[in-house]
Amino acid sequence: MNDEVNQEVIVARGVKRTYSDNGVPVEAVRGIDLIITRGEFTAIVGPSGSGKTTFLNLISGLDPVSEGEVRLNGKKLSAMSGRELSDFRRDNIGFIFQAYNLIPVLTVEENIEYIMLLQGLSRQERHQRVEKILAEVKLEGYADRLPNKLSGGQRQRVAVARAMVSHPSIILADEPTANLDSKTGAELLDMMRNLNQTTGMTFVFSTHDEMIMERAERLIVLKDGLISSDETRQ
Repeated sequence: MNDEVNQEVIVARGVKRTYSDNGVPVEAVRGIDLIITRGEFTAIVGPSGSGKTTFLNLISGLDPVSEGEVRLNGKKLSAMSGRELSDFRRDNIGFIFQAYNLIPVLTVEENIEYIMLLQGLSRQERHQRVEKILAEVKLEGYADRLPNKLSGGQRQRVAVARAMVSHPSIILADEPTANLDSKTGAELLDMMRNLNQTTGMTFVFSTHDEMIMERAERLIVLKDGLISSDETRQ
């Protein structure tokens, strides 16, 4: 396998997603071809109903494609069984959601280490990684806090730490700044951009937030389930 192929994290070919709305077929994604390469900081944008969240769900394997195929690190998602796909997603994708999705009864450290626990990493390795990532997201000293003792921005930093700590191939972030004020959102985005540059980890956002669009190296605009423009910026 050549270096160029090795750099392809996500490959989508002819991807379509049709669902039924009270018996009426709705084409949410109508045929998308897209390659995401390692280290990208990319935003998928578009108005409500453009298909951006659906497409994020398709490239992560959360939803099955109706037509076409998605490959992650060269592996075809639709060829996997439910358990295989779940394990593969756990090991290769970090998710950040607008609602944080932290487990309320677990501490910050326990939330962050949860994926690594499922992966079977040793307690020492988990603890070391948690300490390192908490420093990177500027939450040293917060390991024993419960989520309800954190601000919204701090909770989203924990969510970023949890997404990154298992060293996945790609981070998928669905409207990660939606519940944050503009100052907190800007600080979070600058932190993610810095982590992207220092670790080389791939970030793909689904958003309509202008702050994310301004910071994105690549801007993919969806309209009516299709790519209307795809711009890479320096």
